[in-house]
Amino acid sequence: MLGLKLPTDPRWVNIVEKNIEEILTDHAYCEQKAASTAISLIVTHPEYSELVTAMTALAREEMGHFKMVHDRILERGLTLGRDRKDEYVVKLMTFFPKGGSRVTNLIHRLLYAALIEARSCERFRLLSENLEDKELAEFYRSLMVSEANHYTMFLNFARQYGDRKEVDQKWQNLLEFEAEIMKDLGKKETMHG
Repeated sequence: MLGLKLPTDPRWVNIVEKNIEEILTDHAYCEQKAASTAISLIVTHPEYSELVTAMTALAREEMGHFKMVHDRILERGLTLGRDRKDEYVVKLMTFFPKGGSRVTNLIHRLLYAALIEARSCERFRLLSENLEDKELAEFYRSLMVSEANHYTMFLNFARQYGDRKEVDQKWQNLLEFEAEIMKDLGKKETMHG
């Protein structure tokens, strides 16, 4: 359903289980960055009323998820660590060339966001099915549905604002590029890395 070309090695969950504090911190910042992306889309593309409405709801939801993750950090007697660069996102954002029209830039941002949400959904599924910590596994199961909805929302907006055939080709090319990136990732206790 997600269209990812290279699935995450399930052994990634073993790395996560040994570093719960790290994955929770990384996850919290991923939620904060998702909210920030939604706000940025509102600021840079206010003329798209339907997008603004959806991004307003998304920013609120993502900050709610941030709070949920932060609450789990506190419940475990841990503290939110410092943010660090997301190697996956940094590499992913090099795919589309800089420049172009406002519409082209919007479509590229929407496709990036769709893919990040799709990979998050896939990772949440792995955590929900394989974590020994059943409370945390259930938590990731509940978030998995939201991420799938976000992925389709971003992809549908890209298709709505751009030429469908061109957008679908860009999407397939981006998926292929992401698969190449993923060959070198999946060895760290980060949500995407």
